[in-house]
Amino acid sequence: MSLNGKVAIVTGSGAGLGLAYAQELARQGAAVIINDVSQEAAGSAVASITEAGGRASAVVAPVGSSETADLLVKTAVDTFGGLDILVTNAGILRDKSLLKMTDEDFDLVINVHLKGTFTCVRSAYAYFKENGVAGRIVTIGSPTGQRGNFGQTNYAAAKAGIVGMVRTWAMEMKKAGVCVNAVIPVAATAMTKTVPFFQAAVEADERGEAMPEFFRKELGFGPAQDVAGLIAFLSSEEAAGVTGQAIGVGGDRLQVWSHPEAVATEFQDGGWDYATMLAEGKAILEANLQSVGERMPELPAELRPENAK
Repeated sequence: MSLNGKVAIVTGSGAGLGLAYAQELARQGAAVIINDVSQEAAGSAVASITEAGGRASAVVAPVGSSETADLLVKTAVDTFGGLDILVTNAGILRDKSLLKMTDEDFDLVINVHLKGTFTCVRSAYAYFKENGVAGRIVTIGSPTGQRGNFGQTNYAAAKAGIVGMVRTWAMEMKKAGVCVNAVIPVAATAMTKTVPFFQAAVEADERGEAMPEFFRKELGFGPAQDVAGLIAFLSSEEAAGVTGQAIGVGGDRLQVWSHPEAVATEFQDGGWDYATMLAEGKAILEANLQSVGERMPELPAELRPENAK
């Protein structure tokens, strides 16, 4: 087992994607600290690992604060003797269009996703550096953070911010031998269950059947377990050369996302004043406009919600 003897923290791991990550890390030999806000979910997650022969313990607390981050690290060290891996998966949704989104909606999502990632990574990295551990940090992004999505201002800001932090941390942590990456999962979750586009895939998964190939291959969409293998790999010593990356996975698809690069560069003697923008700059911009949002292919007729079995 590639992670035998390692100790991992997985935030937001009481259910869903986080649970799949924690179970796979345990399957590969790591002892796991489960984190969730629900005592029942956390207890069930721990039981699912220990009953399969793995090692796990739980911290029931919301991420965001430095106190929770420090508690997670302390629990890992006190319970299992150290810390080698951090996976920051915890998150919530408060989806609303801009004019309907309240300050609270925005702040809650930013606090859990963005600040929670920051505080947990800071605490884990402090432990790694102080103890000479060439640790592994896996943060969780989203296609929404890469391309935007209607009604998700708060979530898009948080997920884009996480990838930005990862690029910065990769430079800051390089000397310590710590690798940090962002995973961009595309998988069946509680959220996708409510989206009609994914109905046929979700219903097949709930019946215990393989999802239609259109979803697995065209969309790179599958169950949570399809993401877990990448999480375990990035947590291993074999991934020592991979850091600062945004890596997408889901269904049968693996992607490496590019870092933002200029698609057009022009120079103008004296700079780009208003008159020059009208005369030349406007045409340059219009010839290079970039799309926003995810580009979804048309569903085959037999997989459309009204025809889904």
